[in-house]
Amino acid sequence: MDIEKRILEKDKRAAARLITLIENKDQEALEILKRLYSKSGNAYIVGITGPPGAGKSTLTDKLAKALRKQGKTVAIIAVDPTSPFTGGAILGDRVRMNDLNLDSGVFIRSMGARGHLGGISEATSAAVKVLDIYGSDYIFVETVGVGQSEIDIVKNCDTTLMVMVPGLGDDIQAIKAGVMEIGDVFAVNKSDRDGAKRTAREIDMMLDFNKDAEWRPPVKMVVAVENQGIEELLEAIHEHKTHMVTSGKFEKRRTENAKSEVVGLVKERVEKAILDKSNREEILDFYSEKIVKRQVDPYSVVEEILGKMDVLLK
Repeated sequence: MDIEKRILEKDKRAAARLITLIENKDQEALEILKRLYSKSGNAYIVGITGPPGAGKSTLTDKLAKALRKQGKTVAIIAVDPTSPFTGGAILGDRVRMNDLNLDSGVFIRSMGARGHLGGISEATSAAVKVLDIYGSDYIFVETVGVGQSEIDIVKNCDTTLMVMVPGLGDDIQAIKAGVMEIGDVFAVNKSDRDGAKRTAREIDMMLDFNKDAEWRPPVKMVVAVENQGIEELLEAIHEHKTHMVTSGKFEKRRTENAKSEVVGLVKERVEKAILDKSNREEILDFYSEKIVKRQVDPYSVVEEILGKMDVLLK
C-alpha cells in the first residue's frame, strides 16, 4: 500500500514519512502533496508563539488534552532549535509531551528550525497540509521562541496564541508592537507568580492603542502546569474562530496566507536557481567582482539575472 493511500486511511507512519520526505525536499513527496491538496482545508490551525521559557510546550500539551476530551483529533508541530551536529530538531518539546504520544488521536511532530528565521521551519507549511489531509481536527504549530523575528507564524495559522509570562524584566520591551500585533488571543502563563497581573495590565494597555479593531484579543491568566485556566483559554480560541467565520475574515486570512505562501515558494525557487552550485561561479562570482570594481551596478545586475530566469529555472 503506498503512502498516498495510507494517509487517507489515517496511517500515522505514512504521514510521518511524507513529512520527512518533504523536509528532505523529495520531489516525489511534493507530487503526492499536489495530488492530495484538494483533501486539505478542514483542520483549524492554531499558532502558539512567545518568548523562550514562556511554557508554550506545557500549554500546548494541556490544550491538546482539553480538545481530546471534546472528542477532537489533534496534531502538534513543535518547531525546535536545530542541532548543530545533526541538523535535526533537539526534541525538547516532544519530551515534554511524552504522554500524549500514547494517544492515538494525537500526532506530534518535532521539526528543526534549520536556521530559518521567523520562528518556524521552512517545511512547516507543507507539514500542516499533510496533517490536514491526514484528518486532524486541530493543528497546533508551536514556534521555536526567537523573539521579535517570530512573525511568520501568522502566515500559517487561523488563530495566533501569544504566550507571555511575568518576570521577563522590562515587559513592555518583551511585548513590543512588532510581535503584539500578531496575537489574536493572549495567555499570561505562570500567573501564580508575582507580577502576573501587572503583565496582563501592560498587555491590555498595548491593546488599547488599537481601539478601532473589530476583535480585541482577550488576555487570559493561566497556570499550565496546574491545568488552571485551560478551559477558559480554549473557549477564547473558539470565540476567535467564531468571530473569524461570522465576520468573513476567516476566508480572507486564508487567502492572504495563500498569497504569502506562493510568494515564499517563488522566492525559494528563484533563490535556489541563482545560488545553485553550477550557477554560483558563473553568475554570482562573475557579477560580484564587476560590482566591486565598479564596472557595473547591482541594480543592473539584478535586471540582467531576472532576464535570464527562464533559462535558470529550467
